[in-house]
Amino acid sequence: MIIPMQQVVIAMRTRESERVITALQDAGVLHLKPITEGPLNTGSLAGQDAASRREDERLLARAESTIAELGAYRPAPAGLPAESEWAAVVEAAAAPVTALARERQDLQADLDVERSYGDAIRALARMVGGLDRSRRVALVPFVLAPTDDAATLDAALRETLVERYTLATETVGNNRVGVIATLRGDRDAARAALSKARLGELRLPGRFDSLPLGDAAREMDQIRQTGDRRLQALNGQRDQLTTQHAPVLYAVRDALKDRVAIHDVRAVSARGKYSMVMQGYVPQDRVPALQGALGAFGDAVSFELHAVDEHHDHAVPVTLKNSSYVEPFQKTVMGMMSLPKYGTFDPTWVVAWFFPFFFGIIMADIGYGLLFLALGMWLLGKARRGEGWNVPLLGSYLSPDTLRNLGFVTNVMAAWTIVWGFLTGEFFGTLLEHMHVFYMNNELLNSLWGWTGVHFGGAHGAAEDAAHHGSGLIPIVFPRLDTENFANIALVFALLFGILQVLWGWAIRIQQGRKHGDSLHFWEGIAMFGGIAALILLAFISKAAQDFGALANFSDPRVWLMILGFLTFIVGYLRVIGKLPLLPVELMSQGGSVVSYARIFAVGLVSAILAKLCTDLGWAMYEQIGVLGIILGVVIGALLHVFVLALTLIGHVLQPIRLHMVEFLNPTGFNNESSPAYNPLRRLSPAQSAGQVK
Repeated sequence: MIIPMQQVVIAMRTRESERVITALQDAGVLHLKPITEGPLNTGSLAGQDAASRREDERLLARAESTIAELGAYRPAPAGLPAESEWAAVVEAAAAPVTALARERQDLQADLDVERSYGDAIRALARMVGGLDRSRRVALVPFVLAPTDDAATLDAALRETLVERYTLATETVGNNRVGVIATLRGDRDAARAALSKARLGELRLPGRFDSLPLGDAAREMDQIRQTGDRRLQALNGQRDQLTTQHAPVLYAVRDALKDRVAIHDVRAVSARGKYSMVMQGYVPQDRVPALQGALGAFGDAVSFELHAVDEHHDHAVPVTLKNSSYVEPFQKTVMGMMSLPKYGTFDPTWVVAWFFPFFFGIIMADIGYGLLFLALGMWLLGKARRGEGWNVPLLGSYLSPDTLRNLGFVTNVMAAWTIVWGFLTGEFFGTLLEHMHVFYMNNELLNSLWGWTGVHFGGAHGAAEDAAHHGSGLIPIVFPRLDTENFANIALVFALLFGILQVLWGWAIRIQQGRKHGDSLHFWEGIAMFGGIAALILLAFISKAAQDFGALANFSDPRVWLMILGFLTFIVGYLRVIGKLPLLPVELMSQGGSVVSYARIFAVGLVSAILAKLCTDLGWAMYEQIGVLGIILGVVIGALLHVFVLALTLIGHVLQPIRLHMVEFLNPTGFNNESSPAYNPLRRLSPAQSAGQVK
């Protein structure tokens, strides 16, 4: 749900502005909106205010760069020193940290050079002996790839230098290194021959470039022997500096951010010689906090609140408030989408209910569901212990709060996967079916699905069914693996969700168009809702284009509803034809959007077939080999299941998300417009120790 906003305008005396802004930071509820025009001054600060801002920003940048060089996470909080000591505190940490960072950077660069070139340089130093110190001889080192031919280079050198050179090569790892020795006056000619042979001279980076090969080799030997120990020692020094300086450095950094924020507020406010005015938005449920913060100033501050005009106000911030069940989806799945435009439809609760439900239909396997449940419980366990998670695959760090939300969402997905696994009778494919836990009860299936025209057993494979599915404990009620009998039912079942969500999306467009007085979107929604409903009825009446004669059966009420739907489309189209002339094309596209929900059936069936093949292979080994086959079957089946799950999992997660982001939300207009996130002015440092801006 989108929380209603109130717009607020605050006027104050200039001399009280610092205290007022500080109070607003303490309250943490006001989202500022820049004032860009009016009789008062706006924009960049000038004079003493500008100088104070530059100094605070300089000191803040120094503190943040020092924290970055320390590479420290936020430590336990420390007390904030007196404001007069902030610059000294930052510099006391920055000077040794910067020097240490430079030393670590240089050493790391040396280690990288040694790892990349060390073996090659040592080989070249052995090859040239003491020639690298000769005043008359020039050395041109190079590297040969496995596909390069030294004979080509030799021919190019002979053509240019005749007999005035020596060429030597040696294998190092997968490549070869070589060196050309010639007279100093012929160095450029040797380099030209290298270029002619499509080779390049080996040039070392940094300080090694100017060293003779022998000296470079000795330097690299020294780096190899002592470099890692030196780096470890430097890292230890950095840890000591982190322990010593990080707590107070973070405290000063936060206080400086609060001071810079005060400057920022002034810059986006309207300022006169004696007064200052700011404007912004506050959520309706947080108005009392704003009133409490400003009420303490009495007549020194005047403010006015009024409701936001959602039809005409632009850039109104959005903040969402949902139930405890929906909120984790808001912070995970919906985090991949933009925020809804203020005053429109918030689809978070729809995603929270349908996304895990669709995922469960696709996976529909008890074994896979238990794996997801184990993952979800592991994530929640880390969150309860206050631990984060560095994810190497994503190259990111997930905080405990993120893990808590992610674990909850994963458990809901797991629950639906297990529920649908019981309905389909799948446990790592057909494992429990082989063990006669799940079985096909044809009488039950016919009583459940016989009304659709299908028939299980009987004339269609009765003996086969009795032999393979004759007994068990739990009957299968949604046999999606029985593609010969059940495929059409499962397909139509999936399409029903497409019918629901696509029509629902256009109904939302109608509601929003009426709410905002937008006749274009209102009539567009009317036309598309009627047209899509008519296309759906056409498909059902004609049995998917197999019986067009049924469309002329006017005793069927569905035919009249279809005609009404097409007439509704025509009426709506005529109202918007000037601005939306291609609406009939869009109607065909939306028919395709309904069909897109077939992926719930198709992707799920592919997953089930792959899982069945993995289990059937392992079971066949057990049946053919015996006890050894059990071991081999379990190992091979488990490996195949892990491989298949790794290949298909991302697709199984993204398919339900895509159906919501595209097929459902496009008709609502959700993807056309967005609003900025509610980002209130708030304090980072403790209120009692906040510094005041001069």
